[in-house]
Amino acid sequence: EQPKALAALVAAYRLQEKAAAVGFDWPTPDGALAKVREETDEVAQAIGGDTSPELASEIGDLLFAVVNLSRKLGVDPERELRATMHRFRERFVHIERRLAESGRTPTQSNLIEMDALWEEAKLRQRAPKGDKP
Repeated sequence: EQPKALAALVAAYRLQEKAAAVGFDWPTPDGALAKVREETDEVAQAIGGDTSPELASEIGDLLFAVVNLSRKLGVDPERELRATMHRFRERFVHIERRLAESGRTPTQSNLIEMDALWEEAKLRQRAPKGDKP
């Protein structure tokens, strides 16, 4: 049993490590990737119906499969999710800042404009520190 205070991604990773230690594991990352695709398909099927408990369960299965894939590839899912959240936050702040320059908020914008600003933020993140547009 995993401690309740442990982050769910870390707990899933450790549970999968324990299973792998006794041979219950995909031999290569390809098997884990195929499982992620299978779970994605199951989520897509569950979206079409009215069964929100089934959909929630499928989302849980998908998350578990993604953690397993990350483990097979030697990627720390907790660290990478945190890094992704940081990038998302920076990009969204960029959208808010750019809209504020014209006296608007995201609710006064639209998805097309915000997506363009998102892409602008991505380019700024990728540019070397001295070359930001």
